[in-house]
Amino acid sequence: MEKQTPKRGEFISLKPATHGLENTEAEFLKSLEEGRLPGSDSSPIEHEGSWSKADPKSFSRWRSLQPVLRARSFYSKHAQLFRWIYIGLFCTAFAAFLLVACLLDFRRALALFVLACVVFVSLACRLLKKLLGPKLRRCVKLQGHPRLILWFKRGLALAAVLALVLWLALDTFQRPEQLVSFAGTCVFIILLFACSKHHGAVSWRTVSWGLGLQFVLGLFVIRTEPGFVAFQWLGDQIQTFLSYTEAGSSFVFGETLVKNVFAFQVLPIIIFFSCVMSVLYYLGLMQWVILKTEAPLLIRPYLADMTLSEVHVVMTGGFATIAGSLLGVYISFGIDPASLVAASVMAAPCALALSKLMYPEVEESKFKSKEGVKLSHGEAQNLVEAASGGAAISVKMIANIASNLIAFLSVLAFVNAALSWLGDMVEIQGLSFQLICSYILRPVAFLMGVAWEDCPVVAELLGIKLFLNEFVAYQELSQYRQRRLAGVEEWVGAKKQWISDRAEILTTYALCGFANFTSIGIMLGGLTSLVPQRKSDFSQVVLRALFTGACVSLMNACVAGILYVPRGAEVDCVSLLNSTLSSSSFEVYNCCRQAFQNTSLEFSPVALDNCCRFYNHTICT
Repeated sequence: MEKQTPKRGEFISLKPATHGLENTEAEFLKSLEEGRLPGSDSSPIEHEGSWSKADPKSFSRWRSLQPVLRARSFYSKHAQLFRWIYIGLFCTAFAAFLLVACLLDFRRALALFVLACVVFVSLACRLLKKLLGPKLRRCVKLQGHPRLILWFKRGLALAAVLALVLWLALDTFQRPEQLVSFAGTCVFIILLFACSKHHGAVSWRTVSWGLGLQFVLGLFVIRTEPGFVAFQWLGDQIQTFLSYTEAGSSFVFGETLVKNVFAFQVLPIIIFFSCVMSVLYYLGLMQWVILKTEAPLLIRPYLADMTLSEVHVVMTGGFATIAGSLLGVYISFGIDPASLVAASVMAAPCALALSKLMYPEVEESKFKSKEGVKLSHGEAQNLVEAASGGAAISVKMIANIASNLIAFLSVLAFVNAALSWLGDMVEIQGLSFQLICSYILRPVAFLMGVAWEDCPVVAELLGIKLFLNEFVAYQELSQYRQRRLAGVEEWVGAKKQWISDRAEILTTYALCGFANFTSIGIMLGGLTSLVPQRKSDFSQVVLRALFTGACVSLMNACVAGILYVPRGAEVDCVSLLNSTLSSSSFEVYNCCRQAFQNTSLEFSPVALDNCCRFYNHTICT
């Protein structure tokens, strides 16, 4: 039976209405790319004459689209070349911009220059490793001399130890409190080794490399001027970036609620951050930056075959770090942004080192491939869907945070009331959960390098973080920080109102982690939902991972204590107090304390009058 020749205008079939209206132009272009007109299986090149007679209008349309089709075909064949052209143009434009910025004001562009150098060096090392790696390994390999290799490694290890001892001796000569932090590092390493699952299987090379990398990162961030400026700049930019949340939240909730109510001031930051991260994932810009952050999601295909040691590494990494959206919330509290970013970076190598110390590998790993983890770009089909989906996903996190805060703070108030009632029966006034933590965890705070007078407050915050969560602890720390910056008196009765700047920095590092008892259920539930058949294995190692993750944060604080030096120029107290003061500050408080304690005539009566306006002292009467 012969096919009927379709009439003009009837060669495009309509799909069922359930699929909606389709783009007929896109269908037409697709058919032309295949060398045929819609509704026909013949090629216009093979039957050019018959088609031009049968349907001259469609044939002329096909002829007019030939340049477009050829351009698309040329682009698809040379896509890699065009990609390199785009990258080259972008790099040239960025280099020109960086050069102009450095020529105009190098100090202002120093942070951008350092970040550009870090990216350039990492890319160059990756390229050299790919091109020259095998050749370099063959050149430096000492074949046939195993004893020489052994002694060479021992020599390097001995040189590193001697260099560390010499550096500590010279650096801590004027600041002996740094030695306390170094002693704390040694204590935590010994404690983890004592609790190790397999003492004889510990790979000290892995542990040394991880701790060494953590120390180098801390040295770069805390001690070097370019590193400190770069991370300070990065923290300031994050703070500025997150301040844009106020535009959306003020429109929805009103300025009064945003400025005065915690939920409307802080929680919308999570929506904004999640939206931006979703967009960056869709564009492919975040995959290579945060390859190892959301570990359970990235290693989902490998969880079923991981050894117990590898599972322990995954859990420890989760307990030792915090989510990026919560990082923005803590910055909004007023916590030092540079310290938060640095703590998050330093936690990665330390978590691997301490995890392999606590639970060494004794099984044969099934993952020997050198290919990295493949990251998808998400399920969003376009940029708008990615932004909308990211904002919608954050609603569940916000509800979880709000409900946990309500529950934990309520339980804490109940526990404190119960402890106070029990304490009154035995003449112990003011017994509370914080007071108990201040005594139990005070040695831990001291080993971090915190001054003894600040240890009770820091121990309270560590207890809140360990038994409740780091969110509540950071909120408490922000209140201590605000009181210090406002110049409040250090003691009000028997209660300390603030802690020193050094103690604040060390506490910021120590609290930066997910390791608390309330997160055990979250960790087990998340991993078990991915691989239900390994629930018993996850339960077997979760407590060890929790302890190791807590030690990672404490080790970060110890390294920060070793490297911390006060920054900023000294304040001229005489000039400051003789000027007109409208409000108090931390500098004013320190200067007034010197003025009250100084019996010489260095401070004028005007300076003493200014101090008496803000603080009560016997000299004021």
